[in-house]
Amino acid sequence: MSNSKIGENCNIGQNVVVSPEVILGKNVKVQNNVSIYTGVLCEDDVFLGPSMVFTNVTNPRSAVNRRGNYERTVVGKGASIGANATIVCGNNIGKYAFIGAGAVITKEVKPYALMVLEILPGKLVG
Repeated sequence: MSNSKIGENCNIGQNVVVSPEVILGKNVKVQNNVSIYTGVLCEDDVFLGPSMVFTNVTNPRSAVNRRGNYERTVVGKGASIGANATIVCGNNIGKYAFIGAGAVITKEVKPYALMVLEILPGKLVG
């Protein structure tokens, strides 16, 4: 869409939308069914897994227009985000961090961090 920037050697799957003013660095791989909303910047060599989700408004409401309130999310160089993970807006992902499949990110992720959601019988570990 308008004013978005897609770097060299990017690979974009089917059913992907790149909203206005999104920036994708070089060699970004976007798997199927990913929506990259205004406010998202992915640095070089980022991997976005199938059906992972970005948000860009903290408290969305159907009847309230929040277009001027989009929050910024930066995905650092070399980071990987697994299938069906959710990244809540305003929470940056550090370089080379790994977000496991199905994880829900609600706070800043440090560089090189591993963030996973593991469900064990009788307990939830995150």
